[in-house]
Amino acid sequence: MEKSKKGFSAGLDSITGRIRRFCADTMAELRRCSWPNRQQLIESTLLVVVAMVILACFVAGVDYVAQLLIRFMTVHS
Repeated sequence: MEKSKKGFSAGLDSITGRIRRFCADTMAELRRCSWPNRQQLIESTLLVVVAMVILACFVAGVDYVAQLLIRFMTVHS
């Protein structure tokens, strides 16, 4: 029974050690990243918003055309 407790405890130590190493590596990598300044962040955000509006309009247009086609096919059949 003592042997299984040691094995379980050793397994936990290796898991916690791996988690700590992962967190330390992640923090080190985040320090090396280049972060955008405020102006770049605003420009990127606006670009994403505009792209989403354009995509939403496109999807709405395709949906409207599909609705018209389906209505035409079901009424005239």
